[in-house]
Amino acid sequence: MTRTVWDLSALFAGDDDPAIDQGRREVEEHTRAFITRWKDRRDYTQDASALKEALDDYEAWASRWGTDGDEGYYFWLRTQQDQNDPALKAKINRVEEFSRNLHNDIQFFALRLSKTPRPRQKAFLADPRLKKYRHYLERTFARSRFLLTEPEERLMNLKAATSHANWVRMTSGFLAREEARVPLEEGGRGTRSFSEILSLLNSTSKPVRDGAALAFNALLNRHVDVAEAEINSILANKKVDDELRRAPRPDLLRHVSDDIDSEIVDCLVGSVADRFGIARQFYALKAELMGLRRLRYHERNVEYGSITARYSFGDSVRLTGRVLKSLDSDFYAIFRGFVEGGHFDVYPRKGKASGAFCAHNLKSQPTYILLNHTGRLHDVLTLAHELGHAVNNELIRGRQHGLDFGTPLSTAEVASTFFEDFVLQEVLRKADDETRLSLMIRKLNDDVTTIFRQVACYRFEQELHHEFRQKGYLSKEEIGRIFRTHMAAYMGDAVEQSPGSENWWVYWGHIRSFFYVYSYASGLLISKSLQSSVKRDRSFIAKVKEFLSAGLSDSPRNIFLRLGVDIGEPGFWNRGLDEVQALLDDARALAVKLGKIKRRNS
Repeated sequence: MTRTVWDLSALFAGDDDPAIDQGRREVEEHTRAFITRWKDRRDYTQDASALKEALDDYEAWASRWGTDGDEGYYFWLRTQQDQNDPALKAKINRVEEFSRNLHNDIQFFALRLSKTPRPRQKAFLADPRLKKYRHYLERTFARSRFLLTEPEERLMNLKAATSHANWVRMTSGFLAREEARVPLEEGGRGTRSFSEILSLLNSTSKPVRDGAALAFNALLNRHVDVAEAEINSILANKKVDDELRRAPRPDLLRHVSDDIDSEIVDCLVGSVADRFGIARQFYALKAELMGLRRLRYHERNVEYGSITARYSFGDSVRLTGRVLKSLDSDFYAIFRGFVEGGHFDVYPRKGKASGAFCAHNLKSQPTYILLNHTGRLHDVLTLAHELGHAVNNELIRGRQHGLDFGTPLSTAEVASTFFEDFVLQEVLRKADDETRLSLMIRKLNDDVTTIFRQVACYRFEQELHHEFRQKGYLSKEEIGRIFRTHMAAYMGDAVEQSPGSENWWVYWGHIRSFFYVYSYASGLLISKSLQSSVKRDRSFIAKVKEFLSAGLSDSPRNIFLRLGVDIGEPGFWNRGLDEVQALLDDARALAVKLGKIKRRNS
């Protein structure tokens, strides 16, 4: 039976379940018991047997209790189902404060462990008694040279809101409150919110999208002075943090956190930048298909063609299930369990969070997927995307302990894009030529945005931090110049850097989560490389499952080396880029066949 609303009974029977208070008491009891047992001990930083005992205790706590237990997860999920309920907001605020206090009290363990002297670290990593926790220790020790004392780390936690988060919330909050009168797709003009205006930029009606762009650019210009102060403040705070932690480059702490070597990220960024020509070719093709000499900056994401096919949720389930069954029986079994077990919240409704996500927390807790299914092809692909995350979670749950339950950011999008692309290929296989061309252009648009735009953004961030540290302050004009330079580098001559586009950094939240964006490109390109291997040899799916089951048990580089792949080589990233180039060539050939564009002169 297909269920379309979350069944949260594995956590609690309802918002007022008496077990909630009992669960909170148990979380505090188990957390305090760990703290009491280990707070005054230092032997686990000196003796392997004591460390094994401590890690067994810590892993059991992390798997089942954490700092917020089932209560935090339950009420976070409930707020996603109803974002406007003040009672739910109060409950989640209460449990977040409870969790934050426990986190500050228990963080001593990882901090002290990280400060283990270097010779003793090597001995621990070589000790067979600690083999189960080897990579957890490697990750902990890798962070050690950037950690401060326990009191200092507490201060760093306390200042994070006032020195970073509050600044970012201020800018995004000002923008979120804005609205303007714009042309509407149904005709006439009307007042729309900032987010609604942003969506109108992609309208297939040129007067609508151009009018929305004028309003959007005016709103950004209204707040660019505030954003200038905000971005300089958080850049200054980042500089101070890096100096305190002795991080030699601004993006290093991101790489350490993501369990990936800086040289691998540098290799990825360089490999993609070397092939920015693919993105430029794509935008030239898109402009030609749309009958435009050049795309304006805000037009680059306008959808080409029309896709009229409708998919009920049942249709989406059958299509996705068919693809999964053809790939692997375990994938299909996990999917059916989710469909029948109430792990999907499917349809949009008032108060529900927009978009889609896959949620997991502790190893002991179920995975849930939120959708807003309206019957479009996009919704089918979204289902496949989020299901990829869910399958990844379940495979890790079956193989790894609680301290290795999760994925590093560098590979977090591999499973999702792997499943999404295989479902898209099934749709393409059955589509007529007109629909196939529309789908191919939309897929290319997504690939270019995910790979090339994010790498261009990463390079923008690198220059932004470098210039700030050289000059001490950057004007809005300087920031706009740097931003436009990097956007033009990947878009090429087919996209006009229109007046106003120099301020689009103002609303781009990702650049406030420093150096995060490379992970979009790494995830998709790793996925494409794996897809290519599966297409050549279906038995390679066993190695894909091995990767998807690995979690945090080893670094991404080592996991892939065991599969016979070195992600530190440009050739690896270029294989994924070759897949994008091949799709682009196929799309151009189909457009020529259909008479949409002229054949190139040889």
